[in-house]
Amino acid sequence: MRLPHTRDPAGLDVALLGIPFDGGVVYRPGPRFAPRDIRQHSSLIRPYHPVLKVSPFDVLRVADVGDVDVNPLNIEDTHARVEQAITAILNAGAIPVCVGGDHSLSLAILRAVARRHGPVGMVHVDSHQDMWDAYFGNRYFHGAPFRRAVEEGLLDTHRIVQVGIRGPVYSEADFDFGRQHGVTVIRAENVAREGIGWVQEQLRAVSGGPVYLSFDIDGVDPAFAPGTGTPEVGGLTSREALEIVRALVGLPLVGADVVEVSPPYDHGNITALLAANLLFEIVSVLAVTRRNRQD
Repeated sequence: MRLPHTRDPAGLDVALLGIPFDGGVVYRPGPRFAPRDIRQHSSLIRPYHPVLKVSPFDVLRVADVGDVDVNPLNIEDTHARVEQAITAILNAGAIPVCVGGDHSLSLAILRAVARRHGPVGMVHVDSHQDMWDAYFGNRYFHGAPFRRAVEEGLLDTHRIVQVGIRGPVYSEADFDFGRQHGVTVIRAENVAREGIGWVQEQLRAVSGGPVYLSFDIDGVDPAFAPGTGTPEVGGLTSREALEIVRALVGLPLVGADVVEVSPPYDHGNITALLAANLLFEIVSVLAVTRRNRQD
């Protein structure tokens, strides 16, 4: 977004952090290239939000703090490096807004966030719940971050809302873990049937404490976001995606991520452009929330 670049988060309100890692994917690779691609296409973003009526960079001190130096051969070492980077951002008093990379990275981010804020509520936009247990005996991959996060006590499970869930699964038992822990699921079919206004009302269920936003780009229909590793048809439109993020104004967001953009599968860079706009929406929501509290 043509923002300043610094490696030091001191003095920032929001730190934009790239995490170029896709060692947790189980199908199509490529999200390791997303931070670079999204940076490039975010240059189109202009500094005023006409719907939220805010110039976020006038309200908040925002900068690109570069990328985590990941280990492409070791997911657990990478998670440790991500956790360390997020801890440094939080210790500086800034809010981390991260660009993946694959969705396994959310676990590492949440470890640092929960250490500072305690168990957090979460708005999770995705086509998958990402609460499976293991693949090929591996408990750390992009389909399991939120199961691990619940097991580790990082999330307040009664303040989790998952939006856009859809597509075939292995069996009805795949949803058991979320149900047992009181997770609210808004399927993509409910979004289409009830409308975006209804969805925005349901998101208020996460109020009552710190909130984390995790946005998997495959929550959006592949017609609007083809550049992703595990696409599912019948998803959100890009307009619905933007409006869901805008609905978070007023909530105490303490961190966010946009993940699973895979540039090799993108067409006309429309997925990277959507991701860049989602980042602008997130920063704008943070700015309006800050401005309203100051008023």
